[in-house]
Amino acid sequence: QVQLVESGGGLVQAGGSLRLSCAASGSIFKINAMGWYRQAPGKQRELVATITSGGSTNYADSVKGRFTISRDNDKNTMYLQMNSLKPEDTAVYYCAANPLIIGNIRFGSWGQGTQVTVSS
Repeated sequence: QVQLVESGGGLVQAGGSLRLSCAASGSIFKINAMGWYRQAPGKQRELVATITSGGSTNYADSVKGRFTISRDNDKNTMYLQMNSLKPEDTAVYYCAANPLIIGNIRFGSWGQGTQVTVSS
């Protein structure tokens, strides 16, 4: 079991950038998949991006070309670089290790979330 802590959220104007970090309490080298999710008011928690231990990435269509997920196994940290931010990106962003959501049940390890607010 790994503990995760997100940081880097804040208030930014549309078109701006933020870099989110997810620090793990232990090694992430053997964690097959890690990812970022977000939850906006009145919406379900949704996938933003995932990255495997081998470096394969996957992005939600809404963020392709704007967001970049990466992981630094030596620092036990995962990142989400967010560029060209839009107001609709406003949400609480969560990092997860081996994430899986089935209905209202969340599997894997999850952080507490960090707020990202994008103003018009």
